[in-house]
Amino acid sequence: MIRIRTLSSVAVAALVACTTTTEPPATQGSVDQYVADARRVAGEDLKFLMPVCNPQPAVRAAPSAAMDAGLARLINQPAPVPGQAFDNLYYVGSAWVSAWVLKTSEGLILIDALNNTKEAADLIEGGMRRLGLDPAQIRYVLVTHGHGDHYGGAQMIADRYRARVVASEIDWKMMETGLEFDSKMWDRPPKRDMSVHDGDTLTLGDTTVRFLITPGHTLGTISPVFDVRHGGKVHKAMIWGGTSFNFGRDMGRLDGYIAQTERMRQLAAQWGIDVPLSNHPGFDGTVAKLKARTAAPAGANPFVSGQPVVDRAMRVLNTCARAQKARFLIAAAGGTGEAYAFASDAREGAPDDGAKDGQAAGAPLHATLSDDGRPVAGAGHPGAYSSAEVPLAFPRSLHADDHAGLCAHGEH
Repeated sequence: MIRIRTLSSVAVAALVACTTTTEPPATQGSVDQYVADARRVAGEDLKFLMPVCNPQPAVRAAPSAAMDAGLARLINQPAPVPGQAFDNLYYVGSAWVSAWVLKTSEGLILIDALNNTKEAADLIEGGMRRLGLDPAQIRYVLVTHGHGDHYGGAQMIADRYRARVVASEIDWKMMETGLEFDSKMWDRPPKRDMSVHDGDTLTLGDTTVRFLITPGHTLGTISPVFDVRHGGKVHKAMIWGGTSFNFGRDMGRLDGYIAQTERMRQLAAQWGIDVPLSNHPGFDGTVAKLKARTAAPAGANPFVSGQPVVDRAMRVLNTCARAQKARFLIAAAGGTGEAYAFASDAREGAPDDGAKDGQAAGAPLHATLSDDGRPVAGAGHPGAYSSAEVPLAFPRSLHADDHAGLCAHGEH
């Protein structure tokens, strides 16, 4: 059952507020400082977040053969072994995209459904059976945001097991009226079903999931918060629902992202969130942590990072967003109109200077993990192709006026 709950006044104010922190003038020096600050805060344990600080494209990728080929490479990577992160949380995702199964006393909640029906059948259904879970017990499919790598298998799961599909009202509208990204590699969006808004909760048996709408990656990105259990102890987990800045030169989206990372820092401290997760395994070290958990099942759970680490993760993403905002402001002031806004200090996780495999130099990386859990350089994202392949400028979302949590363009 979906229930509407009211968040604290502090949280509501943070949701609708723009970034209020005084920012230095946009110069190359300020960009370099932001990146250096993010690297310092990340340290070694959060280094997998640093590709987010790479220069990002000022235009959104349009459907193309190159985009389909890039997605195919990502989808066809060997899948990690499915595993159990907590007593009530399991991983059945790919090497690129996550799919989490939350076990309750009255059934299962699937969080994201991968790229397409085949992948969902192979990895989600197949992985669940390997872990002793029955896919027929799936009651809800939560789509964290309306991109095809997260909704691709949702309709198949819904049809096969009579599961309800849950997404934010904002991203339902986007999936119905104008996809931000599309590819032949993705199945069609699911049929509209259950809509949620910021602060709503879903209770199934002994488990309650709280939905936080964290606009930025999409306008209706959901970052769910729920309890997980290990060794008789209860921990608070949060899946950050959208990480990279693949929406082009949209300053309102960046401001929204900055505001939401600040808001999540407040809520993480208030609620004691100590398990930071992602819907892409490269952004939270899922594969390496699962291996560590399997190797020492009686030891400390590697997924329990602690509340200070959650705070640091949000600070890294916040600072990288500020760096990208400064890059765009510099490019706009210079009147260059280039497809990519570069910074001199973008070496952390950046591709080689020369373009290869259809990827432009300086294009953003969407992190994927190697066997040792490290991000793989050159692992592309739908927004990571050359300007010749993405001629359509995308300065503003089709649905930008649908969400009060975004700042007006040019307000800062």
